[in-house]
Amino acid sequence: MSEQMTITAQLQVALDSRIVVEQAKGYLSHHRGRGVEEAFSVLRGYARAHQSKLTEVARSVLKGDGDPALLDPGG
Repeated sequence: MSEQMTITAQLQVALDSRIVVEQAKGYLSHHRGRGVEEAFSVLRGYARAHQSKLTEVARSVLKGDGDPALLDPGG
């Protein structure tokens, strides 16, 4: 694979990950009744506390099999 193709593939993965995280932020913001910045903080904090990748946590939220604590408006 050429260097340009490698870079293109890496950029596509990064973009796809960003989209998943943005969608999860919107979902959590809506379900928690809070802003998107707080939703991101919740995602990031959960990922760090559980030694998980942010994108993995975001995907689990979007698939509906994320930890219910992530949706808790009081949490």
